[in-house]
Amino acid sequence: MIRSVSRALVALLLFAGIAGCSEPEPLPTTVSAEKMQEVYETIRTPYKYGLIMVPDSDTLKIDCPTIFRENDHWYMTYFIFDGRGYETWLAESEDLLQWNTLGTVLSFSDSTDWDENQKAGYPALQDPTWGGSYELHTYDDKYWMPYFGGSSRGYEKGLLSAGMAFTGQSPTSLHEWQRLDEPIFMATDSNARWFDNSTIYKTWVMEDKEQLTGYPFVMYYNARGDSINPARGAERIGMAVSENMVDWQRFGDTPLINHHKGISGDAVLQKIDDIWVMFYFGAFWPTREDHLAFNRFACSYDLVHWTEWEGEDLIAPSEPYDDMFAHKSCVIQHEGVVYHFYCAVNKGQDRGIAVATSQDLGTSSLHFKSSEEHPQ
Repeated sequence: MIRSVSRALVALLLFAGIAGCSEPEPLPTTVSAEKMQEVYETIRTPYKYGLIMVPDSDTLKIDCPTIFRENDHWYMTYFIFDGRGYETWLAESEDLLQWNTLGTVLSFSDSTDWDENQKAGYPALQDPTWGGSYELHTYDDKYWMPYFGGSSRGYEKGLLSAGMAFTGQSPTSLHEWQRLDEPIFMATDSNARWFDNSTIYKTWVMEDKEQLTGYPFVMYYNARGDSINPARGAERIGMAVSENMVDWQRFGDTPLINHHKGISGDAVLQKIDDIWVMFYFGAFWPTREDHLAFNRFACSYDLVHWTEWEGEDLIAPSEPYDDMFAHKSCVIQHEGVVYHFYCAVNKGQDRGIAVATSQDLGTSSLHFKSSEEHPQ
């Protein structure tokens, strides 16, 4: 009898050990409609505050804000297009509404570098927690900034490729970041996918501490491509991964967000509780007849499988300063207020940075000329 009890106890312990070592349950690959609605209510910003950065010349265009924080101050990288191409600039703020321009951090090159005329950067490894610190983290004692670059002059002209910049100094100090000599990946790579075989646009790099993808660093990027005619393809969002921020490889053979026509791009991620939220923009989709640009979102538990929101746009054209495009999101939550920064373009082709909020903060005094004053 004692022997039987002992054998039963051993079996029970073995079973407990096996159960303790079992693989965790796989994460869901879809997000419920109820959860999507909950996220929408959390992130929506129905109050358009207005423009916060306006170019000081009719020949300049301001684009693509990225907001981060250090020592109780807010900082923004953004692009200025002056006819030659993109440079990356830095600004600072105490309240997220009033911004002071500091200067360039990725500038044009005077040499014949592969990226001499285009350097469009997005600071990487930001704290992704919704309502968190929004600080930039380091890897290998460096701050990192992926960018898309190119040698052709003009607005996003020619072959654009993904590069990587880095610095050992504070990302809030005004200085030129160093750059790797060569792109980290290109549309002309031998392993380019059918959807990224024409050109590469925005890159967003984050740290995946859980290594849901099997890698510590994950990049989301939008690229143009097509299996038949790459130059006429749509823009879609793809994914790449890395062990060291320098060597990158494409992840998967299909795009994560694909609307088959027009643009799906400029992904930016944050984590709300156990769910990842991807802010991105759409334009010229076949299901939309307005031919405008607007901001959307998608959700995921595993960073790979994404459920797209089917309801109202987060931001859409509606005001004189954004009546053509309201796109390219950067969304944060601070002290209970959600701030949705975006690129605003009016019918006069003026381009600046605006913000919408979850609470009514009044109206910005900055403005563009109306389309009547500045006709197309």
